[in-house]
Formats: sequence, C-alpha cells, structure tokens
Amino acid sequence: LRIVKPPKEPEFYSIWRLLVNIATQDKSENIPPNVAGDFMRSILDGTPYSETLLQSALRRIRSDAENRVKPVRAALIKAYLNRYLRAHPNKKEKEIEMALDTEQPSIGYQLGRLFAVLEKIQEEASPGLNATIRERYYGSACSSPVTVFGTLMRLKNHHLAKLDNKGRAVNLEKLVSEIVGHFADFPTHLDLHEQGRFAIGYYHQRQDFFVKKD
Repeated sequence: LRIVKPPKEPEFYSIWRLLVNIATQDKSENIPPNVAGDFMRSILDGTPYSETLLQSALRRIRSDAENRVKPVRAALIKAYLNRYLRAHPNKKEKEIEMALDTEQPSIGYQLGRLFAVLEKIQEEASPGLNATIRERYYGSACSSPVTVFGTLMRLKNHHLAKLDNKGRAVNLEKLVSEIVGHFADFPTHLDLHEQGRFAIGYYHQRQDFFVKKD
C-alpha cells in the first residue's frame, strides 16, 4: 500500500478508509459486504485480493469525475496489482513502484502518464479552467484509448501553442515524446489490470509534477 502522496495524507490507511473510498458516493453504508469480507480474508490468509476489489475501485474512479484517482485509491490498486503479480509471476510484467517509474513496461501505465501530461498542458495553457480533460475523457481514455487519444493529441498542439513560456512548452513536448516512445499504437481496449495500471500511471505522473526538481 505504500505510495507517494501529499504530506497531509496518513502514512497508512485503515481497512475502513480503503473500502469507503471505493464505495458509491464514498459512503460506508454502500460498501458491498462481499467485498469487505473477501478483502479481510485475503489480508488474514495472505492471498491475492479479489478481482471485485479492483472492479469496485475502477468503477468509483470513473464515477468520481472531480477527484478520480485519490491517493487512497491509487494505494489500493497498487496493492492489488502487486499482490496478484506475486501470486502469478509473469516475466513480461513488473511490480508497481511507490513513485513514478518511467521504465514500467505496462502500456496502461504509460497511457495513464500520457493522460496526466496532456491534462497538465491544458491546465497551464488555460489557467482557472472549471473542467479539464479529466472530467470529460478519463473513462474513455482508460478503457478504449484509441477512441480519444487522437483527439487529445491534437488538442495538445493547440494548448502548447498558447503557452507563453516556450522553454516550458519544449520540455512538455519532450515528456510527451518520451512516453509515446514506449508503445507503437493506441490500443483499442485495456483489460481490468491495465486499467488499474493506467490509474497508477496517471496518479504517479500527477504527483511527480508536484515534486520540486533540482
């Protein structure tokens, strides 16, 4: 569950806090009993978490247009994916790190990073926007990347042209190029695990923007 997060966040999350943040409207009465029971059983037995836990987290991220990937949700998805990989080793996959991992081989993770960078470019080009691409496009980008990333990449060029600081525009363009260099095409569909990695890639890249650079 360890993950990079803002200073105001607790070091560890209680089981209740983890579950309430994937329940409808973040209300404890909406925590599905089977999800809570299976989660507790996995903790006590040291077994992989149930897929329902991942499904619930992804569903909540899609429905929460304002917050999307909160630190607590990112931590839970990271825990799910790493515990699953330890139980089902796969040489083509790599465990999720605590913070940004530019060499993570997952296409979902890299697409999540790209989405975060495109959102950052939009925010810097149009400060004070009420809604960003996060509100409108996150769900489609996460599940069916090919349907929206072409549009988002075209929007990116428009937004970069509006930036007064040309050095900043060049650096953001370089970051986009670095990420796109990790995959050949935008996939038509991401499975549940890749959607989870998309959420973490998005979260890690967003957090990295807040870290003071030397």
